[in-house]
Amino acid sequence: MSYICSLWQTPSPLVQCRSLHVTLRTQKAKTGAEQIWLTRQQRDPYVKAAHAQHYRCRSAFKLLEIDKEHKILHPGNRVVDCGAAPGAWSQVLVDKVNPAESVGFVLGVDLLRIAPLEGAVFLSKCDLTDPATHRKIIDLLPSGQADVILSDMAPNASGIKELDHQRLVGMCLSLVDFSGTVLRPGGNFLCKIWDGGESSLIRDRLQQRFQIVKTVKPKASRTESAEIYLLAKSHKSNNAPN
Repeated sequence: MSYICSLWQTPSPLVQCRSLHVTLRTQKAKTGAEQIWLTRQQRDPYVKAAHAQHYRCRSAFKLLEIDKEHKILHPGNRVVDCGAAPGAWSQVLVDKVNPAESVGFVLGVDLLRIAPLEGAVFLSKCDLTDPATHRKIIDLLPSGQADVILSDMAPNASGIKELDHQRLVGMCLSLVDFSGTVLRPGGNFLCKIWDGGESSLIRDRLQQRFQIVKTVKPKASRTESAEIYLLAKSHKSNNAPN
């Protein structure tokens, strides 16, 4: 299934991670909703920690927490970061897979432009549902394979919860299918979904292709959010029966 690019691009970095050092205009929010958002950001410990530790976004702590508990990243790994903008997950990945004794590879992909990051390669303005993007990813990966595929991508919110859920499910299913081509046997896969009626479609497909499938919700995910992550470990070889 194909998607119009604007339907599934990740949110703008300005929407994802606005600075606490807001402008006077933002401080004078015109609506109650804006003031609630601003207050939440100012009180959010992960926003404060992201500034203190120089991460581009609070979402870095979601990946750090998931990896601490589930050990999905290792030195020397080749990792594809899908929906990478603004680059916070890629910052974590560079630290995790490129220690002094080993050199990994971090490839971030997004429809949006991603500011350069030392230790990572970015494909900006690239549609992950486009076969041409798939070919670029394979060409850039050492040996044409990845050890880990991560996805924090999401569609632009339409305001219709079920429609947004269906769009994200479609994006994740497309990425699961691509993983069959590029992910090495034994590799790991992590994708964000908004939990809903069609989440089982992704779980079922992952269970066919991976030895272990878990649902995880890191503490850095806001309690009120429907956001969860599906973690799949130990990718079966292409010759393994489903």
